Amino acid sequence: MTNAAEMIRKALAEGRQSLSEYDAKMFLGLFGVPVSRDILADDGSAAAAAADRLGYPVVLKAVGDRLTHKTEVGGVVLHVKTAAEVVAESVRLMRIPGCEALMVSPLVAGVRELVCGLTRDPHFGPAVMFGLGGVLTEVLNDTVFRIAPLTETDAEAMLSGIRAKKILDPFRGEAAADRKALAKILMAIGRIGMEHEEVAEIDVNPLKIGPDGLPVAVDALVVLK
Repeated sequence: MTNAAEMIRKALAEGRQSLSEYDAKMFLGLFGVPVSRDILADDGSAAAAAADRLGYPVVLKAVGDRLTHKTEVGGVVLHVKTAAEVVAESVRLMRIPGCEALMVSPLVAGVRELVCGLTRDPHFGPAVMFGLGGVLTEVLNDTVFRIAPLTETDAEAMLSGIRAKKILDPFRGEAAADRKALAKILMAIGRIGMEHEEVAEIDVNPLKIGPDGLPVAVDALVVLK
């Protein structure tokens, strides 16, 4: 199986400045970060076959190393319910500049969206970030940072450090967020920052909390130096 260092070396050798979303989630998965089950497809018919395997509804995305902000260019389609819709949307997505493939993903349930990631402070080094995700990330700016490496105590403190920490409690009929699983994700991101200097930035948004309380990375970006 490809390891993390090989993925980075290959990307840099190809002159890429970031990993595609598919590769970014595969990379994070190597460190134990739970990610959505995604299938890559070359065209609409392959995407429809993938959707049939996953079960509807699905999410359809344009994928490419340069497509770091897919939503802004219309590269994400939610709640796709039929094979005919998959094929029709695939034609449009493949025309987006920078689209190299299609990615089909299950529509992950849950109403809570968090964000976590990694930045590099010029003085203190890798810093792990956690907060409210989705469209609320930039609007509410409810995030906390901590310098890596993280202990479990550090990660737990981050979870309690956001203003909206009650979102981790039982919420609208859904179970409390699994705090241990979230802490492991934050520690894993800190580990990446310590072990892989070539990784300049990580952005997992949204990190969705399912009705059972378990987190899953629905979208991810890994930027390379």
